[in-house]
Amino acid sequence: MANAALAKANLHALRQVVAAIEEGRQHTGKLDEQPAAHAAAGRLALGIEAFDGRLEGGLPITGLCELRAALTMDAGAATGFALALSSLVQERLRPERPILWISEREAGREAGLAHAAGLVSFGISPSSLITAHPRRIEEALWVAESALQTEAFSAVVLEVRGNPAKFGLTESRRLHLKAREARLPLLLLRQAGEEEASSAQLRFCVEAAPAGLRRIGRYSAPGTIGHPAFRITVEKSRNPAPFAFVMEWNADDRQFYAAGQDAIHASGAAHPHRSPAAPADGPDRADPMGRVLAFNGAFSRAS
Repeated sequence: MANAALAKANLHALRQVVAAIEEGRQHTGKLDEQPAAHAAAGRLALGIEAFDGRLEGGLPITGLCELRAALTMDAGAATGFALALSSLVQERLRPERPILWISEREAGREAGLAHAAGLVSFGISPSSLITAHPRRIEEALWVAESALQTEAFSAVVLEVRGNPAKFGLTESRRLHLKAREARLPLLLLRQAGEEEASSAQLRFCVEAAPAGLRRIGRYSAPGTIGHPAFRITVEKSRNPAPFAFVMEWNADDRQFYAAGQDAIHASGAAHPHRSPAAPADGPDRADPMGRVLAFNGAFSRAS
């Protein structure tokens, strides 16, 4: 009963926020304003010429795009990339609108929830991010669809765990069409999920990449850690050949940059050892046994 009451209260609060945003847009008349260059192209350039060129201009500014973390350990990197994309969309296209982050309860339990200090490090004000935590995937889909119908947000992020049986091709197509009608980007953030058929225009597999050194002017500071870096593999796009790219996010500029020369080669990983390393002096020996007590009949004798 308490959980049900809390869910209703959260939903009521979300509706009040949306209503307030809608009322403000009616007074300012800014609901449908978009920079002409971005609206005409239908793409949002990430700022890396080689990457944007392969995507025919960048990230679509409407419709469904999927960010996939193949393993749970990559969920943090995928979340960071989703935050960076959302920050870019908000700053360039709809700075007056908040971001809606819908996290299915199971996804939140595994990867954690948004933290205010972390949002600031990605260029997002905590006051401009609204979160919703539905208990079931059906509720999460309903919240996403309702949010797209309001047109009150700069971007909507739907975070799910794995490959839910009740979120398939039909449901993804419905959300994609709703996002197209609302002229909004919908980012599907999938934790520890497999590749599957969906209506997403793009699908990125996101992994953490080694960060370079922090730069001060033209110089790199030894022993420091630079901006967060991501290894992005484009698994689905109009370009049939998959390709990978390593980029870093600069929250101060709200801009992606190609990974610098200070970073490890793109084929490397931020955590190259996915299992405990073997000891340098060889495998450990088994602990010595204590006294052995024999029981009659415990073992059959060979005839």
